[in-house]
Amino acid sequence: MIDVSFDFTLDTPGYWDHFWENNDGMGAGSSDPDSDSKTLQNYHQILWSKQLPNGELMRLQVGTGASYLTWKSFRFGSDSIIASFRYKKNRELLDAVAMSLVDYKSFVEQCLHKSYTIGGSIIFPKHHESVNQMRGINGLICDRWDLTLECIRRFYAGEPSPLSSTLHIDKDFFSLFVDFKGYVDFFFLQDCVSQDYSKVKIWLGNGDFMDDPMPKNVDQYLAWIDKEMTFLEQRNDRIRNYTQSY
Repeated sequence: MIDVSFDFTLDTPGYWDHFWENNDGMGAGSSDPDSDSKTLQNYHQILWSKQLPNGELMRLQVGTGASYLTWKSFRFGSDSIIASFRYKKNRELLDAVAMSLVDYKSFVEQCLHKSYTIGGSIIFPKHHESVNQMRGINGLICDRWDLTLECIRRFYAGEPSPLSSTLHIDKDFFSLFVDFKGYVDFFFLQDCVSQDYSKVKIWLGNGDFMDDPMPKNVDQYLAWIDKEMTFLEQRNDRIRNYTQSY
């Protein structure tokens, strides 16, 4: 029922239309798989409709708009957890990356095709100032998944982080998983953490939230993409094994 190689941009109407004309020529989809791919919505419903660590059975219902997926009083939205940082403020860095590659456009497109498989997506409660929104605009996170997960680890440990207030809003959601291990295991995130779940694997820098989290040069950028793609493959493998077992 779940094909971990399926690319959600392919059933997102218009995604690739004028791609390289968008975002001032830096490339951007003309639509959003997180809201417009019916296959992605279906996969989310199937994967996360299962027993929670607190013992409850979550059965997600498909809706539209703000009610993308619902269960009890919760409303959930889809969030891509793979970031390529193709922002206008990073044009100088991305121009340097493009100069270092034989075919930069093919590199970007291949990364996006891989990123929009199920291993690159997760769900969060959907509301104003949600985790999805705030992790993108917080200058100490900049949409990085490793730093987002470190904030979630600190939340369960009772430690402060740049997303403390945001995560506290969704305390009822995070309580469903009992602890950090429960959250990680439920969402197949084991390859992001140490074997004993005590640390998050930080893909760039040291994760102390003291410095600009963005890659500073071509080598850092390409290393970042490589670590994301490795995690993506590992998570897709975990999801494939789970769906084949059940």
